[in-house]
Amino acid sequence: MKLYKIILCLFVISLCLSLAACSGFSDGESSYPDPSISEPDISIPELSDPEISDPEISDPDISLPENIPDSEIETMSVDFNKIDALDSKAVSFGSGTRKTPDGKSESALIFKNKYSNYAADFILDEKGKIFLTFDEGYENGYTAKILDILKEKNVSAVFFVTMHYAKTNPELIRRMIDEGHIIGNHTASHPSMPAVSLKKAAEEITSLHDYIKETYNYEMSLFRFPEGVFSEKTLALVESLNYRSVFWSFAYADWRKDSHPDPEATLKKLTDFAHDGAIYLLHAVSSTNAQILPDAIDAIREKGYEFSKYPTDR
Repeated sequence: MKLYKIILCLFVISLCLSLAACSGFSDGESSYPDPSISEPDISIPELSDPEISDPEISDPDISLPENIPDSEIETMSVDFNKIDALDSKAVSFGSGTRKTPDGKSESALIFKNKYSNYAADFILDEKGKIFLTFDEGYENGYTAKILDILKEKNVSAVFFVTMHYAKTNPELIRRMIDEGHIIGNHTASHPSMPAVSLKKAAEEITSLHDYIKETYNYEMSLFRFPEGVFSEKTLALVESLNYRSVFWSFAYADWRKDSHPDPEATLKKLTDFAHDGAIYLLHAVSSTNAQILPDAIDAIREKGYEFSKYPTDR
């Protein structure tokens, strides 16, 4: 009987040792993989891989990293598949009237930060400088006077033109170029850019670009969205075509050719809203703008601001 118990005990001890050897645990150490060992055969596909890029998918909650230095932002290639995967939701920009304590447009600053990954200006960083821009969809008889004033006051401006304007006012376009102003692209036919296909949107920009290049030997690099309506997708498209989108940090209702704003109130509005890095949007169809422009330039200069030529080398 004692021999039987001894044999039974030996059998139990042997069984326990066998189970411990198979369990994977020894001296309290885990059998998890050593974190210092990497797996060379496992790789993560890059987003640029065309096999995993689906142009039909658009995720408005995905955004590029913010605050990338300008030197690290590469101009996008014209790859419609990549661009078409971005958010197509139409966004209507307006600078509004709300100001920060230092007098800047709150909306312009918010949009500047939100879309900082694209070549888009809502307000510039230059302290003490004002940038003057005009939209030219059609001629209403005031542009020549505006050019006279700018020449007299030694002020450079950006004139955003459409195809119709460029074809019907060649003498004004030539004068703008000869007198040192900048010609900007305002599309060929002034559509809402998010409402048309990417191919059509690209043609709106490139057809006008080619016409100005061939007709005036002038290459444009600044773009303004019609009515300030854009999408993340069209911002990327504009950048891919080597253009910079220019919005504004001041504008007012001056585009109605049959209802010109009061000159005195307008002069006060333009002067009061002067701020560092301001981008002024004015329409050359307004008789009010042509009337008060000399006094506005003088008054803004008296506040310590300088009218500067828009930077195109960024």
